[in-house]
Amino acid sequence: MNPILLYLLIFVIKVFEVSLATLRIVLITKDERLKGAFIGFFEVIIWVLVVSAVLSDITEDPFKIVVYAFGFAVGNYVGSKLENYLAIGNTNIEAICHKNHGAKLVKALRDTGLAVTVVDAQGMKDKREILYMHVPRKKVTPLIKLIRELQEDIVITIHDIKPVYGGYRNHRK
Repeated sequence: MNPILLYLLIFVIKVFEVSLATLRIVLITKDERLKGAFIGFFEVIIWVLVVSAVLSDITEDPFKIVVYAFGFAVGNYVGSKLENYLAIGNTNIEAICHKNHGAKLVKALRDTGLAVTVVDAQGMKDKREILYMHVPRKKVTPLIKLIRELQEDIVITIHDIKPVYGGYRNHRK
């Protein structure tokens, strides 16, 4: 086989394999173990095939190691971008706002169909409200934009979470 074609093949397949590995890890951490195991099966088959191609005549063509390592590095980047695009799972968003702005913000958020839990709090100088929302990760960016449009002086934290059981919107039963 043409060496350049072999290098390209090793690189592309390694990028694909590591991207699968990234998705597998994310799925397992999100309690999607069966899907993660399914991906892992094919990931290992691909890995064995790529490694055997790299190790074949390695002393005569050590550049395959560099191509393999570069494919691994790029695969990590591509896998993380792919996972971010797919936005698997749910997120807990916590917004701390001034007490006198809370009711208006909560109403606007609930009008979009969100379940919002409100807790009274005390800030350093005044009363606050903490708003808790569990949302699919795909909806985080537009939701943050909406919150910031409605309330400028607000503190927002975002936490990835495992599956949610119960509540207004049953994510899992």
